[in-house]
Amino acid sequence: MRSGILAALLAAGASFSAPPKAPAVLVAPFAGVISPVAAEFLTGAVAAAQQGRYDALVIELDTPGGLDLSMRAIVQSILASKVPVVVYVYPSGARAASAGAFITVSAHVAAMAPGTNIGAAHPVTLPGIGGALPDHGKKGEGGEDAVMQGKMANDAAAYLQSLARERGRNEEWAAKAVKESVSAPVAEAVQSHIVDLQAPDLESLLTAIDGRKIPGLAGPLRTAGARVVRYEMSSRQRWLAAVSDPNVAMILMSLGAAGLFIELYSPGLILPGVVGAVCLVLAFYSFQTLSASYAGVLLILLGLLFFLLEVKVASFGLLAVAGVASTVLGILMLFQNQPTGGLQVAWSVIGATLSGLLALVALASYLVLQAHRRRKAVGVEGMIGQRAHAVTALNPAGKVRVASEIWDAVADSGAVAEGDPVIIEGVEGLTLKVRRP
Repeated sequence: MRSGILAALLAAGASFSAPPKAPAVLVAPFAGVISPVAAEFLTGAVAAAQQGRYDALVIELDTPGGLDLSMRAIVQSILASKVPVVVYVYPSGARAASAGAFITVSAHVAAMAPGTNIGAAHPVTLPGIGGALPDHGKKGEGGEDAVMQGKMANDAAAYLQSLARERGRNEEWAAKAVKESVSAPVAEAVQSHIVDLQAPDLESLLTAIDGRKIPGLAGPLRTAGARVVRYEMSSRQRWLAAVSDPNVAMILMSLGAAGLFIELYSPGLILPGVVGAVCLVLAFYSFQTLSASYAGVLLILLGLLFFLLEVKVASFGLLAVAGVASTVLGILMLFQNQPTGGLQVAWSVIGATLSGLLALVALASYLVLQAHRRRKAVGVEGMIGQRAHAVTALNPAGKVRVASEIWDAVADSGAVAEGDPVIIEGVEGLTLKVRRP
């Protein structure tokens, strides 16, 4: 009888299944330049979504672009992900420009918030980039550079088109985004099937994509009412991301130069030199991380050297002008060899940096000039112009008291009575030449 009851219970239990697990979505917000730090963070988010068996990963993206190698690492991670990856250009006013366009197009689901835009993915190389590709048959003015630009643009266009084809998106626009630097606002992006949908916020996005079938992945998306887990940068990544910014790198280099400048002008202060050295090391780390042009860095250093020499050499401002020209050229060349755009130093930072350095040079030059004009206060030369008193009558020779010292003196302007004041005009050996006031 017991066996019959047990069999009945087992049969009844077989008709019931375990309740489905509540959906969960991992959200990774990123705003900034696509750099190695960004690649580490976003590929880590993809790995965390797979390890945690989340139903989807949402990348909230706002970027002006960045490095080609970092972008490709992120794209490869998304393409290989077993968890659906949703790239959401967010919040309003954000953009997915240059490298950000590649990342967005590579996503399983691409969405944009109102007031956002996507595109402008033309490779940034040397001066002369334009809308259309250069004529590769011409090798006149800048021929080699034109050929290189063409190769890079063709490679980037083919890559973005392949991503669009893989995700069933607009291949024609993908080619124009690279070759003609076109950009699309959110309404046009949705209408032209550049992205899949527009959503005002995360909750609306998760509701809109619920039930969507993703080619190559098992089962539809389960995101409506999902539990949201935030994936944030670590303290180390936040610090490295802050340092790995072109504007921050430029500010660090200018602070480092100013610190060393002050230390060389006033040796022994120590603090300016230490701070300057640390800032320069951080600046060089940032430039290395951002794959900055060595020629640009060297031109900036040469400009800083010109500023330093302006204080030491009487060039009447020519070295300062050369320093400004060299620094500006170096800044413009820093990130001009990147296959994708978005890396540049803001003109406001350039202006503030150069203004600060010029002000520091002007102040140091003024102090040096005043020091040269100032009468020496020590030694024999420092006695010239001082007042003394005749200890004996000078007719014309005699003795005078200078401070607490008694000197032999000769009066060139006639006899001087004992006790009268005199002015020292020169020194010959141990004898002073004096005159009446």
